[in-house]
Amino acid sequence: MGKKEQKQKKYSSEFKISVILDMREHHLGYRETVRKYWDVKREQEPNYIKNVQRWERIYLEEGAEGLMKERRGRASSVNGTRKGRPPKLDKKAEEDLIAENQRLRMEIEYLKKLSALVLAEEREKNKSINHL
Repeated sequence: MGKKEQKQKKYSSEFKISVILDMREHHLGYRETVRKYWDVKREQEPNYIKNVQRWERIYLEEGAEGLMKERRGRASSVNGTRKGRPPKLDKKAEEDLIAENQRLRMEIEYLKKLSALVLAEEREKNKSINHL
């Protein structure tokens, strides 16, 4: 026998915000919050806790407006929000970046050596002035 199909409950953004604000205002833990708002069996609590944790993360990162966004389904490339691995660069762009990286590393090494030479020269001047 397989698991029963459980329909996912969709909560309103107002409900999510009120849960998070109440939890933060009264310094409740996740488990206490779940027990306060839902009458669930002990083995179902982790699922509800995950929801509350997700809601809190979204609230802290994006504010109350973040909880009002629809987040189900695949993100579209039309609105600029893409999920997954970023597309690979073409060979020419990759070679240009590698060349620029090497040039910048050489420039850093050159500046380090120049700085060391200037510092050594200043020390020599100070030594000669102190001996006089």
